[in-house]
Amino acid sequence: MHADRLTESLCHHAEGPYWSEAWGGLRWVDMLAGDMMHLGTDGTARRLPTPSPVVACVRPAADGGAVLALEKGFGLEDADGSIRALPPLWDEDVRMNEGAIAPDGSFLCGSMVYDQRPGAAAMWRLMPDGTTTRQFGDLTISNGLAFTADGTRAFYVDTPTGRVDLFDWSDADGLVERRPFADLSGEDGSPDGLCLDAEGRVWVAMFGGSQVLGLDERGGVAERITVGARQVTACTFGGEDRGTLFITTSRENLADGDDPAAGSLFSVRPGVVGPAEENLFGESDETDADG
Repeated sequence: MHADRLTESLCHHAEGPYWSEAWGGLRWVDMLAGDMMHLGTDGTARRLPTPSPVVACVRPAADGGAVLALEKGFGLEDADGSIRALPPLWDEDVRMNEGAIAPDGSFLCGSMVYDQRPGAAAMWRLMPDGTTTRQFGDLTISNGLAFTADGTRAFYVDTPTGRVDLFDWSDADGLVERRPFADLSGEDGSPDGLCLDAEGRVWVAMFGGSQVLGLDERGGVAERITVGARQVTACTFGGEDRGTLFITTSRENLADGDDPAAGSLFSVRPGVVGPAEENLFGESDETDADG
């Protein structure tokens, strides 16, 4: 199965695609430009600048806005489109990288050190009341995170491990009981972003491998989607029927003219659909996140 190229090479480092009716379709980020991207119904893309030099992840909020992971912490988009950064969480040479909305309406995002120093990154949690906690550390390049529909488990990638891992979820304690789910170290590329389909199966972008892998319930490779760019960063299901898999790619660290389609958005219809429901930030009773 082969993905189709939807756009030109619009982004330097495209990441974090997510479909939501709340913002009328697909958003993703041009991470190191500090811009969100929006795909219109006519197929054109536009940029939405943020107040940060880096925007790592954006997810919908119950109030009609969105929650963002910025370079040094979190930010909020109001329903009118205005964006404000919450107080920074650190001064070190570290940035946020990838995250997801948890079943309780909190937002989790993992970080990475710019020099990719092993074990120096962490997982952070933003509650709907604006409080933040450092969940755990000893991470390196925190990447894909997705929760199962029943809210009991989450799939996760720390890229240098070469694995997809599985966590249990507790509203009180967060992500607990980490264990391996799929060893992908023998595959072309390294695991990056991931998403789940409606049956709870994992689809994982393989950075450097020109592919997205569909995994079965035991972690075996059941499907391969080839992508016309090497540095495949993330994927998500969307479209009116949630049957389209949107795929982001990067041209970070590539020479001019190398991999001409890098930085483009791709799509494919793999014959399955994504989850019908979304976790929204702040869907608990506590919706004020003034920080």
